[in-house]
This record gives sequence, C-alpha cells and structure tokens, in this order.
Amino acid sequence: MNVESRLHQLGLRLPEPPKPAGNYQPWRIAGNLLFLSGQFPIEHGELRHTGQIGADLTEAEGYAAARLAALNTLAQIHSALGGFDRLESLARVEGHVAAAPGWLNAPRVLDGASDLFVAVLGERGWHTRAAFTPARLPLNLAVELVVTAVIHPPPASRH
Repeated sequence: MNVESRLHQLGLRLPEPPKPAGNYQPWRIAGNLLFLSGQFPIEHGELRHTGQIGADLTEAEGYAAARLAALNTLAQIHSALGGFDRLESLARVEGHVAAAPGWLNAPRVLDGASDLFVAVLGERGWHTRAAFTPARLPLNLAVELVVTAVIHPPPASRH
C-alpha cells in the first residue's frame, strides 16, 4: 500500500509544507541523506498546541502536537523528493518538547510522531530517536521535530 492510501485510511492528507520561520531552507539533500529543518504543529498557517506540556497542555495534547508536526514532516519529505518513492527510510528523529518543571514524559508525547511515521510509511518509518525537554521552543510551540532520512538517488535521466 502506498503512502497516500495509508494517509487516506487514517483520515489525513498531506498539507502544504510550512514555510521556514526565518532565513533558512526547509530541507537539504547531501549525498543519500535528506535533512529537514525543525517541523512544528502548524496547521493551515496557524500555530497549534502552544505552551508547555505539563502546565499549559496535557500529554494527550502533546501527543497530538507531535502527530501534527510529523504530518508536516511528511509534507516536507514529499516536497523535497517529489513524492515518497525515493525515501528509503527515516534515520533519526530529534524530538524537542517544551516541558514544565518536573514534567518528565517526553517519550510518550513523541510517540505521537513515531506512531504516525510507522503507520504511514510502514518499515520505512522506523527510526532512532532522541528526546529533549527545553522550557520553551520557538513561537511558544509545544513540539519541534528535526528529522534525517536516507534516500535513494534520483533516477538517471535518459538522453
């Protein structure tokens, strides 16, 4: 089953990839690696899930924030590669979760992203992961994902 079919089964569709919030590229390809800039829970240009998990937001809301950031990550991959055929696999996901003092369950929140990646990409969605818990993230958003993927080379052009 292809990625679009899996998204449809989950009741999702790829959004327009969010624009960078500053002077940087949303993605870069170096050899067989695709590096994505931080992806946030932004929907239709609107900031979603702002504040700290454990103070302003629940873990369930954090899980939803991570899931939305993951959907934006998939949109960036699609944009960078012109689809998903060249995606070999995700390699590493760095999850940054804005955490209230004393709140320590970032892995549960980041499962929102990991669960979506595996549900949509299948085996290609499995990845390594690191969790970071700063007090605040840019734009006061609750979650930021930084993803590196392994890709296949583009098809050779025929002349």
